[in-house]
Amino acid sequence: MAASTFLSPAVPTADAATASKTTMYRVYQNDKALKEFATEAQALYYAKHYSYSHVEKISDRKWIWDNFPHYKVYQNGNSTSKMEFQTYNEALAYAKTLSNASIRDLENVGWMYDSYPNYRLYQGDNTLPTWNFRTLEDAKKEAAKWGNAHIIDLESGKWVWDNLTAAQVEAQSAAPASYDIVVDDQAVTGEKRYSFLKNAIIAAEKHPGSKVVNTATGKTVQSNELTYELRQSGRLVKTYLGLRDAVKAGTWLANAEVIRDGSVLWSSKPYLEVYQGDKKINAYHKLSSAIYYAKHYANSSIRTLDGRVLWSNVKNLQVLGWNGSSAVSTIMSHVSNTQGLDYDSPTWFELASADGTMSDASDASVVKTLKDRGIKVTPLVHNGFNRKLTSEFLKNSEAQSKFIASLVNRLSALGVYGVNLDFEEVAGADRALYTAFVKKLTDAAHAKSLKVSIDLPRGDASWNHLTAYDHAALAGIVDMIMIMAYDEHWKGSTEPGSVAGLKWVEDGVKQFLDYGVPRSKLMLGIPFYVREWRVDGTGKLVDNRAIFMKELPKLIAETKATGVFDAKSGQNKYTYTKDGYTHVFWAETHDTVLKRIAIAKKYDLAGVAAWRLGYEDAELWTKILQSK
Repeated sequence: MAASTFLSPAVPTADAATASKTTMYRVYQNDKALKEFATEAQALYYAKHYSYSHVEKISDRKWIWDNFPHYKVYQNGNSTSKMEFQTYNEALAYAKTLSNASIRDLENVGWMYDSYPNYRLYQGDNTLPTWNFRTLEDAKKEAAKWGNAHIIDLESGKWVWDNLTAAQVEAQSAAPASYDIVVDDQAVTGEKRYSFLKNAIIAAEKHPGSKVVNTATGKTVQSNELTYELRQSGRLVKTYLGLRDAVKAGTWLANAEVIRDGSVLWSSKPYLEVYQGDKKINAYHKLSSAIYYAKHYANSSIRTLDGRVLWSNVKNLQVLGWNGSSAVSTIMSHVSNTQGLDYDSPTWFELASADGTMSDASDASVVKTLKDRGIKVTPLVHNGFNRKLTSEFLKNSEAQSKFIASLVNRLSALGVYGVNLDFEEVAGADRALYTAFVKKLTDAAHAKSLKVSIDLPRGDASWNHLTAYDHAALAGIVDMIMIMAYDEHWKGSTEPGSVAGLKWVEDGVKQFLDYGVPRSKLMLGIPFYVREWRVDGTGKLVDNRAIFMKELPKLIAETKATGVFDAKSGQNKYTYTKDGYTHVFWAETHDTVLKRIAIAKKYDLAGVAAWRLGYEDAELWTKILQSK
């Protein structure tokens, strides 16, 4: 059940009454998301196969269930994850197999149980590791097996019982004096050397922190050193001879610890700490209180005193998916297939004519459904990739005002998060006009509390200055830029190649950063498709077609395509023959998608954007969720 393996137990399917496959619940192990489910029952079933797991409702992160331990067993202040239990009886059964053990209720102060000894048995100067006892009666039972035995109360250092005979007392009292009272390794001035050990121990009670040392052997046979430190918030309050006296005093103090030899034996410090970034901002005994508090702070996390992170809202990689469609059924089918999707971008708006007329295919019910699931909606608005129409539009100020007003008012009425601007095939000569239009649109959107993202081709620094896209200027205007890091080889290419080789993608990210675009404003576009190229017997390129990545396994199996790793693209290159033609494609797989996500994380980008939803298989989203 380790998080690192992410083994997936079989999950019961939703019953026939389930109206939608849209995931509503997310399973976490510690603070790492594992998988999403449509029903609470499915999520709970899956979560129960993992330790330190919990289930949240995706829309508002409402805490539904967890199997976090409630009790923790310590031995001499030390513990491991194997010493954590759901029930007190389980913890108690384990603790009773250990010496010097204690049990802490993790949502409370101090101990519920301990087995630290109160008495120690000696025979003369000697004792054994097993001669420590909880009760005086238990100590006496063992002492009955031995002669010349005595018992020391560990809290007070007093000699409380012995079975010495009168003859033994007389003989030991008449022996040469050999017991010194020592403080700081020096015999106490004015104290005599004793023959009878009991007398030396009684005398030592008058000297806090003293030891009784047999000068003939050099052995310390009794210690009254104050070895238990009571600290509050790290500050030393007092030292004690006995553990229980230190604990008793500590119960009156907040954030107190009893420490011996560097080990924390007892604590009133809350087990749960809330951090913002790396700064501790509060601490709680109750998990519910810690969660309530942490949710009010950005970049916060809940950690145990052992350093385990249980919950976090620290910024993760954001994921956007384009639908490429306005159809409600298509959009909902796409989203139902995903896990960890933060933004959905349906194709709802289009510049229909140069006079600023806008076509609108939006649907308010979709916005509500996705918002209820915790997904932000950023509809895509495009120009039909019509260069002539767009050029005329950009030269017409009134048309722009008309279009912007229609768009922004509708976006505001829908209650969406923002808008995604996808004007392509804009003439390079219209560079300044396009930048001005984007500024006008963004200002109007911001006035309505709407965010604006823009899609820009990966392009190349050697000729991007000739295009309509002024990267540096646009970066200072919009809220987010999507790097369309695909179509390295496109429909009109004259030679076969990858849609998006990994090195080509990474170089593109570097170029956008070189333009001065902030990392926090960049999302890396990821293709969920490939392009298959058909070549004739002479090596001439005949044509090409796009293939969804989810279709590749079947295609490879049916055609018996052979693959070899292509170092240049970082992908597997497949070939097969059919009807006298050679077919070649560079595969997009779960692995290559994860490598693209790794590039986004390497350069600390805001997130990734997938073109487009529906081209991929559902299992990919489990891996995307886990990689965020």
